This record gives sequence, C-alpha cells and structure tokens, in this order.
Amino acid sequence: MKTLKRRRREHKTDYGKRLKLLKSGKPRVVFRRTNRYLIVQYVESKEAKDKVVLGVNSKDLLKYGWPENAKGSLKSTAASYLTGHLIGKQIKDKKLDTPIVDMGMLRMVQKGKQYAFLKGLIDSGVDVKCPENAFPSEERIKGEHMKNKVDVDTIKEKIGK
Repeated sequence: MKTLKRRRREHKTDYGKRLKLLKSGKPRVVFRRTNRYLIVQYVESKEAKDKVVLGVNSKDLLKYGWPENAKGSLKSTAASYLTGHLIGKQIKDKKLDTPIVDMGMLRMVQKGKQYAFLKGLIDSGVDVKCPENAFPSEERIKGEHMKNKVDVDTIKEKIGK
C-alpha cells in the first residue's frame, strides 16, 4: 500500500483537485473555515507558487458594523454571505480577473455556509456560476434565525461605499 503525502493524510489537500485548479491558469478565491472565523483569499499561482493578492477575514466585519455581542457568530451563514460580498467588492474595485472558487477539502452541503459565501460573491458583481437552488434562504442570509440579530442590509451598504 502506498503511503499518502502528509497533507493528504491530514485531510488538508486534495492534490488531484489542486492540480486541476492550477492547470486552469486562472486566479482562485480560496475559502477556509477555522474554529472562530472565515478566511477568504484571492490567490494567483505561477509555477505552482501561490501569491495572495487580497485577504479578508470575517473578523473584518466588525469594522463595518457587525455587533460586538454577536462576535461569536463570525462564522455564521450571514457572516459567510457578508465576507463573500466584502471580497467581491474588493476584487471589483481593484479590477482583478474573474476567479474560480477553491473550497479545498470542505464538504459542499447545499444551502450551507459555503453557498452563502458564493451568493455574497455573486451579489457583489463577480461572475461565478452556481445553481440558484443551492443558496440558503434569504431569511438565513439576513441572519433572522440568529439569537443576536444582525442588520445585514446596513453592513452590506457600508461595504459598498
């Protein structure tokens, strides 16, 4: 039996998927979850060497009016949507190329946080293809299900300025 590479054994890298992404030659938007935050990066690759051009953390939403008492929910569905919207606006403002999305080893669950992130990216004006039925409901995107209510529309307006 062949021994797998360390990052594959640790469930961090799918080398087959990474090779396909690199062969495309397009920049990537990399979405990662930690225990507390969401991290999104706009990455360009040259000769399999990644260069991070833009980086956004869901913690950045605190600057745009995310309530302090809802700090623990910075990886919620609403935070995913707004983080996608934030990096999408930055991509549009800097006139960067349209990226492809890299979710890594995350399991893609319809109506989940990853699709809320994609919805935010699309709503900001980045041309990413995704089926409409995979997105979470507007109620979940706006954070109406959360204990500490978040005014998503106000934060979205502040990001757009």
